[in-house]
Amino acid sequence: MNADHGSELVPRGAPHTRALPAEPPDRLDLAMDRYAEGDDAAFAELARGLTPRLRAFLLRLSGSRELAADLTQETLLRIHRARGSFARGGAVVPWAYAIGRNCFISHARAKKTRFARNSLDVTEIELAAGLEANAEARLSAQQSAEIVRRTLAIMPLANREAFVLIRYEGLSVSAAAGLVGISEGALKLRAFRAYEMLRAALKEPT
Repeated sequence: MNADHGSELVPRGAPHTRALPAEPPDRLDLAMDRYAEGDDAAFAELARGLTPRLRAFLLRLSGSRELAADLTQETLLRIHRARGSFARGGAVVPWAYAIGRNCFISHARAKKTRFARNSLDVTEIELAAGLEANAEARLSAQQSAEIVRRTLAIMPLANREAFVLIRYEGLSVSAAAGLVGISEGALKLRAFRAYEMLRAALKEPT
């Protein structure tokens, strides 16, 4: 019997699969690649895409809109200075977050002070909307948002940072741990403690 030697590599009845095509690079990643290669015109596109993300990230870390705006500009300046070190083909957003985080930590260490929290806007709890919405539901949601705001404000930075990176920035545990420079297990523990503090605060009678 003439055997088809190629078929021997696939068990009988096994489904035939094809390699999935690689996902296309993100627009911002491509812009950063061009900028790293010396295309100054790519910076405008890069800044438009990164600025709102960096500002929101730094607001949640610092608790001050004014400081977040200043740190965003500092981060963009550092990105410009470090563009030659960007790994071509890499993801620019986590790289930019790491630079932004370093800006915040440098500022915190230099000032050795706690930041004002009266403008902290670290939650985006959706208020009840539509025909079923009522004043009681809106008030309850606002109260919950305020509790979360206050709890995050007094939370140790390490726990707040872990919570923000995973919950608000949507980073994976692996990516967040790499950004902070700790193990995945340590990052998970910090985030878990943040969740526990928030859960306990929300259960307390107001």
